[in-house]
Amino acid sequence: MDHENAARRRVGIKDVAREADVSLGTVSNVLNRPELVAGPTRARVLAAIDSLGYVRTEGARQLHGWAARVLAVVVPDLAHPFFTALAIGVEQAAREADLGVMVCTGTRDLEEEARYLSLITSHRIRGAVLTSGEAVGRTVAAFRRNAVPFVVADQCRPQPGACSVGIDDVAGGHAAVRHLIDQGHRSIAYVSVPDLQQVRERRRGAVDAVNQAGLQPTALRELACADLTVGAGKDAGHRILGLPHRPSAVFCANDLLALGVLQALYEAELKVPEDLAVVGYDDIEFATSAVVPLTSVRRPAVAMGRRAGRLLVEETTRGAGHEHAHVVLQPELVVRRSTLAAPAR
Repeated sequence: MDHENAARRRVGIKDVAREADVSLGTVSNVLNRPELVAGPTRARVLAAIDSLGYVRTEGARQLHGWAARVLAVVVPDLAHPFFTALAIGVEQAAREADLGVMVCTGTRDLEEEARYLSLITSHRIRGAVLTSGEAVGRTVAAFRRNAVPFVVADQCRPQPGACSVGIDDVAGGHAAVRHLIDQGHRSIAYVSVPDLQQVRERRRGAVDAVNQAGLQPTALRELACADLTVGAGKDAGHRILGLPHRPSAVFCANDLLALGVLQALYEAELKVPEDLAVVGYDDIEFATSAVVPLTSVRRPAVAMGRRAGRLLVEETTRGAGHEHAHVVLQPELVVRRSTLAAPAR
C-alpha cells in the first residue's frame, strides 16, 4: 500500500487487513479479543496498525464533547511513586483549566500501547503528557502521525517540535557525590541501570564531582542492575558486600534501589552510615520512613507534571500561537541520617 496516500485519508480496517495479509475478522479479533489470535499473526496486525496509523472511530462523535475536556497522561508504571506524583501534577494543571485526566499505563508493551493510542485518538482526547522512557520515541511518532498534541515529561533534552519538561540530572548526580566526598568518602559505588538516559546523566554529574575533587576515576565504581526496583537494589547490596575492597558509600540511581541496598545491609547487620553511607535519588515518600532515613536527591515530580500539564493546556488553547518550550527544573539534595557520619575507614 502507498503509505503517503493512506496518510491523506482516514485509514480503515480494510487497509490494515490488506497490509497484514489477514481477514477483516482477524483484525477485529486483534482489536477486541486478542487472546483468540495466534501470537505471530497478532504481532503482524499490530505492526500494520502502527505503520498505517489506524485508529478506531466508534463512539467518537458521541464522546467528542466530553473528550475535549480531558487530558491523558501516559506513564510506564503507576506502582512507581515518582510516576504517581507526576500524574498528580498533571491532574492539578488540568483542574486549574477545568479539565479532567485519564491515566494510561504500560508503555513498555506494544499491545498496551496500541490500545491506549487507539483510545486517545478515537475519542479525540484533548492532548497527552508522555513520560520519557524506553518507548518514548515510538510513542511520539505515533502521536505525531495522529495529530494528537503532546508534551514530553522527564525529558533530559529538548523534544523537536514539541514542548518538554525535564530535570537537570547532571546537577543531581553531582550534588549526591559531592556530598559524599564532603563527608570524607573516597570510594563510592554507583548502582544504576546504564541504558536509561536519565541515569546516564546522573552518572555524568557523579563523574564530574569526582574529577573536580581531584580524585582518581576509580573512586567511583558502577554496578549495573537490570531494573530500578527494590529487589535489584537488594541484589546490588549483596554484591557490594562481597567486593574484596568494599566502598564506604553507595549512590543509587533511584530510591527504590537505595531501599534495596538498605535491606541488604540490615540483613548483614551492618550500620548505616557508619559501615556504609547510602544516597538515593527521587526523594519518594518512603525515603523519610526507611529504618534509616535516606539522603536523596529530590526530583520535583509533582511540579514537573503540573508544568507539563500547563504547557499542554496552553498549546491546545492557543493553537498556532503557541511556542514550544523545553523547561528544565533543578533537583535538590535532601540530607538525612543515611549519610551523616564520617566513613568508618
